[in-house]
Amino acid sequence: MSVRRFSARLVWRALGPGLVTGGADDDPSGIATYSQAGAQFGFSLLWTVFLTLPFMAAIQIVSAVIGWDTQRGLAANIARVLPPWALYPLIASLLVANTINIAADLAAMGEALRLVVGGSALAFAVMFGIACLLAEVLIPYHRYAGYLKLLTLLLLFYVAAAFSVQIPWGEVARATLVPTLSLEHDQLLMVVAIFGTTISPYLFFWQASQEAEESRLSHRYMYATQLALKKNSFRSISIDTWTGMFFSNAIAFFIIVTTAATLHSHGITHIDTAAQAAEALRPIGGSFAFALFAAGIIGTGLLAVPVLAGSAAYAVAEVFKLRGSLELPASRAIGFYAIVAAATLGGSALLATNIDPIAMLFWTAVINGVVAVPIMVATMLVVSSKLKGRSVALPRWLLMLGWLAAALMGLAVVLLIWSSVG
Repeated sequence: MSVRRFSARLVWRALGPGLVTGGADDDPSGIATYSQAGAQFGFSLLWTVFLTLPFMAAIQIVSAVIGWDTQRGLAANIARVLPPWALYPLIASLLVANTINIAADLAAMGEALRLVVGGSALAFAVMFGIACLLAEVLIPYHRYAGYLKLLTLLLLFYVAAAFSVQIPWGEVARATLVPTLSLEHDQLLMVVAIFGTTISPYLFFWQASQEAEESRLSHRYMYATQLALKKNSFRSISIDTWTGMFFSNAIAFFIIVTTAATLHSHGITHIDTAAQAAEALRPIGGSFAFALFAAGIIGTGLLAVPVLAGSAAYAVAEVFKLRGSLELPASRAIGFYAIVAAATLGGSALLATNIDPIAMLFWTAVINGVVAVPIMVATMLVVSSKLKGRSVALPRWLLMLGWLAAALMGLAVVLLIWSSVG
């Protein structure tokens, strides 16, 4: 018995940035996108979840290795291979996309809490934003990372929600294994949204920065002078990342399954927000399914908002050579935490404008899909370049998957544009 407990503890401790990144991928805007996919198209888009898995894992492993190997974030490494005229628009687009994403996530969290306890959704959303900001500013990274890792467990609510309703598993298996895709605009838009919310730019920057933090704080980099230890480090990063990405996509799978089996089968084919999906589930799936869905929205929002704000801060700070780290107190990284505050409070401020939070949820995923293409290309240029101080040679299959991931995202965006003008 003690051996099993010890083994489980070792496995849990071995998981880190990859698991947190995977959990943050299923943020409230992602939940809204997956819910809409299930409500509008039933089970027919389930294949997209597993199609993206190897490409998503590859680009995240590449980003993670860049961060661990150089002890610098992704933006600092991209700055080595791109001129300023190409670099600054990329980072600006990341900052804008993240701020809009934060606004969409906070809106969904506030609405979910309003559905459960009543009150003002806007007040709850601002409260969540302030709480996330204070946690990032006041809690050092080595403790904060542990809290984020625990929050990923809340995503298991969506697995429980799927098993709390009747699911035609034979139909699910066919839709998962036999892809169906038309060139109809709405379906292409949804596919790009799924790709964009699954392979999101902020995840590349976050995991690279967290691996850089880990390599500075742990023995992993310090003792990686021997070839065997270098290989072990790459293996550790790969296992952590594959676990996180599989976990992320499995949750997306169960969200689509749940909404397809309940909402779509009852003629509800339009969902604007994650909270609306939870509310629509109540009369069909029962109060238990509703409660699980609503709790998951709040839990994953508490995980994703700090990741969104933190990834933007790391990227901007690295480009402008500001001291930045979640491990540093605010007094030693004022510029870095100012960016964290600007992204978080900026997202909160968007909620008080006339911008429709419903539209923000879905279009955030589409924007991420478009922005991801040049950032993925830049990331692959970094890992393919001959930078000094590199100690880990990535396997060829991983590099091929990374380039194919960029090509896949590019193709999805091109098809979307073609269907829009055609």
